[in-house]
Amino acid sequence: MSGIWAKWFRVYAVGGIIIGSGVLLFKYTTPTDEELIERLSPELRQQYEREKNLRQAEQQTLMKIVQETAKSNDPIWKTGPIKSPFERDTSTLQNRDQFQKVKANEIQKEELERVRQELDMIRQKSQGKTKAVVDSKSWWKPW
Repeated sequence: MSGIWAKWFRVYAVGGIIIGSGVLLFKYTTPTDEELIERLSPELRQQYEREKNLRQAEQQTLMKIVQETAKSNDPIWKTGPIKSPFERDTSTLQNRDQFQKVKANEIQKEELERVRQELDMIRQKSQGKTKAVVDSKSWWKPW
């Protein structure tokens, strides 16, 4: 009978060691939020700071709505100002599509401007080369 108890003790001891090591590894290897923010590139850090207030305002608004909904006796699916994810709001879809179109147009304009600049540079270089070729052949004029 003592052999069975020893086996179970070993099972629990090994399991406890595995779980304990996992918890310790998680605790000491996972970076905090501040460490993650400091590791971001300067552009992403600025964007994070700009949008931080917006996210906080959204969370506060959501908490107010949740508290109002919790106080009412209506069923949970009658959430009032919160829209159901199953209801499609066409105005937000149109706004998103319009935003994507504007963004695509801006990208296309930037690309066209870059191509125009490259074309101008190529034209300038080619005109410079033709002048050099004409100038180098100028000593052949007597022929």
